[in-house]
Amino acid sequence: MAGEDDAAAATRWTFQDFKRFYDSTFGRKKESKSRNGEASDAALKNESTLGTAANGTAHGPELAIYEQFRLQQSGSSSAPGAVPNRNMVTVQKPLLPPLESAEMRNLAESIARDIIRGNPDIKWESIKGLEQAKCLLKEAVVMPIKYPKYFRGLLSPWKGILLFGPPGTGKTMLAKAVATECKTTFFNISASSVVSKWRGDSEKSIKVLFELARHHAPSTIFLDEIDAIISHRGEGRSEHEASRRLKTELLIQMDGLMQTDELVFVLAATNLPWELDAAMLRRLEKRILVPLPEPEARKAMFEELIPQSGVEELPYDILMERTEGYSGSDIRLVCKEAAMQPLRRLMAQLEEQQKELPEEQQGVVHEEELPKVGPITASDIEIALRNTRPSAHLDAPRYEKFNADYGSQLRH
Repeated sequence: MAGEDDAAAATRWTFQDFKRFYDSTFGRKKESKSRNGEASDAALKNESTLGTAANGTAHGPELAIYEQFRLQQSGSSSAPGAVPNRNMVTVQKPLLPPLESAEMRNLAESIARDIIRGNPDIKWESIKGLEQAKCLLKEAVVMPIKYPKYFRGLLSPWKGILLFGPPGTGKTMLAKAVATECKTTFFNISASSVVSKWRGDSEKSIKVLFELARHHAPSTIFLDEIDAIISHRGEGRSEHEASRRLKTELLIQMDGLMQTDELVFVLAATNLPWELDAAMLRRLEKRILVPLPEPEARKAMFEELIPQSGVEELPYDILMERTEGYSGSDIRLVCKEAAMQPLRRLMAQLEEQQKELPEEQQGVVHEEELPKVGPITASDIEIALRNTRPSAHLDAPRYEKFNADYGSQLRH
């Protein structure tokens, strides 16, 4: 009987046991330590650190914050939310802010997978040309973070910036360069990150996204292809109710950003700016055209992608003149096609040699026996120009007209 009483006492829950179970199940704030002083699994979800793993190993800039959090959870033996630093323990910001329910926390964890840690490591110098777009972005985002003293009151920073222009001109690279320069937390958000098939979840995802951005401020929310999320509302009365609610929530959240002093910037990119709703255009205060590259920028791209080999002088000036109307991605395709020409010649030679070998030796090639690919010649570039055509030059006048009507100009 004594043994049975002891077993029953061991399994009887105290009030604190029940409270811990209720909080972990129904979304209340989790305790960071369990009864015996060890870190609990539930606490790790809310108390993990942002950057460095608990063993002091730094991860690459492209590793998502959520993945670092998972690595720390699996490999850490120290207290959650703390990073050992020789003689002291530094407590860092938790991954998630305090949220009202377990449902909202699940949505926050899903969005956290799209956070790029720290900076995406893209410098201004790695983007050729686009000097006016760079200058406008520095004025709108970089300077308010570097010199907050001057950007107060009427000069409070712009919270919404739209990058528009033909596809392949570097809009995404500009957004990542802004996050790198400002050292902000970068939220790379697409439609799949916030749109859900469950009723009401899309609006909650938008709300949680902005709560996360405020929690990790200064931060940059990058909405790529924003025209897929917030096009004109109610066209032909054929718009679905869920789509309209999502757009309304996004507009409300962006309006809230403009009324606060938190350094949260919304960078949006689109190839179809004329498809955006007028209310969204009002909230995207800076509208910056990212045009097709100018001649000097095209020449700099060719010099970087196809360097001189010393065998033959490459005609960069001819390339610059004959690629009028090409976007940055088109120029990369031209360079790729030119680089394929010597490889094609080498592959033809290797195939001929394979045919001359005995049947049992065909198909057996050691990597160290393969010859090097020859240099790119002027004739290879000529072939590449004939085989690659521009993809976005026909719409350039339409972008210029939109820029004249709505765009932000740099005038002194």
